Amino acid sequence: CLLVIFIVPPVWSVHMSWENWRSALRNGGDEFEPPTSQPHIVFILVDDQGFRDVGYHGSEIKTPNLDRLAAQGVKLENYYVQPLCSPSRSQLMTGRYQIHTGLQHSIIRATQPNCLPLENITLPQKLKEAGYSTHMVGKWHLGFYKRGCLPTQRGFDTFFGSLLGSGDYYSHYKCEGPGMCGYDLYEGEEAAWEQDRGLYSTVMFTRKAVSILANHDPHKQPLFLYLAYQAVHSPLQVPARYLERYKGIPNPHRRKYAAMVSCLDEAIHNLTLALKHFGYYDNTVIVYSTDNGGQPLAGGSNWPLRGSKATYWEGGIRGIGFVHSPLLIKKGSKCQTLVHITDWFPTLVTLGGGTLDEDQNLDGYDVWEAISEGRPSPRLDILHNIDPIYIKAKNGSWKAGYGLWNTAVQAALRVGHWKLLTGVPGYSDWVPPQTFSNQRLTTRHHNERVRWDRGKSIWLFNITADPYERVDLSQQYPHIVKKMLMRLVQYNKTAVPVRYPAKDLRSNPQYNGGVWGPWYKDENKRHHPSEGRTLHFSEMCG
Repeated sequence: CLLVIFIVPPVWSVHMSWENWRSALRNGGDEFEPPTSQPHIVFILVDDQGFRDVGYHGSEIKTPNLDRLAAQGVKLENYYVQPLCSPSRSQLMTGRYQIHTGLQHSIIRATQPNCLPLENITLPQKLKEAGYSTHMVGKWHLGFYKRGCLPTQRGFDTFFGSLLGSGDYYSHYKCEGPGMCGYDLYEGEEAAWEQDRGLYSTVMFTRKAVSILANHDPHKQPLFLYLAYQAVHSPLQVPARYLERYKGIPNPHRRKYAAMVSCLDEAIHNLTLALKHFGYYDNTVIVYSTDNGGQPLAGGSNWPLRGSKATYWEGGIRGIGFVHSPLLIKKGSKCQTLVHITDWFPTLVTLGGGTLDEDQNLDGYDVWEAISEGRPSPRLDILHNIDPIYIKAKNGSWKAGYGLWNTAVQAALRVGHWKLLTGVPGYSDWVPPQTFSNQRLTTRHHNERVRWDRGKSIWLFNITADPYERVDLSQQYPHIVKKMLMRLVQYNKTAVPVRYPAKDLRSNPQYNGGVWGPWYKDENKRHHPSEGRTLHFSEMCG
């Protein structure tokens, strides 16, 4: 009598590698408790890191740890974010374009009664529904005018970090103007005075993240850690020891910025060691992303891409990104298919065993198979944005838009290989690293200096063939322009009104014990964050 036993990994371990499964079997199978089948997720969002500002993109800045993690994982080399802080964060948290949340214009400012609209379900809320312990460390920048806007009210079990877009790296104070200064470091929903030791924020946030890992059992419950560093956003501050290795960089802004990136690189190394030490690593997915392009005036570099942070040229929206995980199938590869920051919502919720609701109307796609296995991405286009209240292009017109679109309006769209821009895309130079001085870039003249395209309000590029946006093809391919303008029109029909309220003087920290924090107390009063300045594209064009 022959007894044949087939050992088959349980279905819930679909994301566990065969090697990890066999290891678990040798250890007695304790890891096969259902909660541990879900991978731990660590999402690292870095602030203002330019496309060139990582070693594996040819930078003079040394990032050995990021280089190693990326090399052992999957580099995202056709990855897009938004040109500013709040827009990228809102799309990460909701999986929805700005036109669908009302955050099309600029950023959420500290003095505005505005925040990520409460009707939007967030990524941590969905992961929490799936059984995750959810934690946020670092920069929020999605509004805080009332308590319901805070991270712990939007799906995070814990929060330690800042609510504003920037601030002093050591004192954690921020001024938004004369007489508008306050403290900005929170533990949960209260000012973190007692936890503040005056530490450099990159070090402080990393230590907090490691503490969270140390106090959680990775075998009992999956963990979602959102680590949103303040670095490397201005102000340019860094511990002196990191400056030593960059004495050869003559530009002081670039030198400090490079040192800040090196400190960040070391922090990611320490976080990775903690993931291994506390037993998370083998079942963890690490996502690394910048929130927007670099700012050359503050030391960043997007070379050889055109433009910078706050623009819709590639230098403002093409991001550094990679995924590192033992669970990846094709490690050590590059993902060249389109991936956008909205894609993380459906990708991570599905990976974590959560459910996606049809009525959420997501703009993101589940791109896990494209990343892990090298399959084609389900994403074929990206609406970079339509901003109806941004500065209008003086020479823009309906005529220039073939009667389909007013090209005075700032908009940007990618479809396949093609990219269309209308309106005023923003500062348009190519800025080689280390050539910029303390002078305004507009007064600088170097080999890559180009004159502003006077009279233009529409551009078309084949980004695959011309990633540096040097050859405008809008005159050569009018049929492509028309098709893409029609696509913009279709998208715009689904847009909601812009939420960009006027400054509220009650936001002044002097009315809140010297702390930036919620000031809108009357929750019963009907109050919409769009009070103040609200404008829809249809009104503007009427």
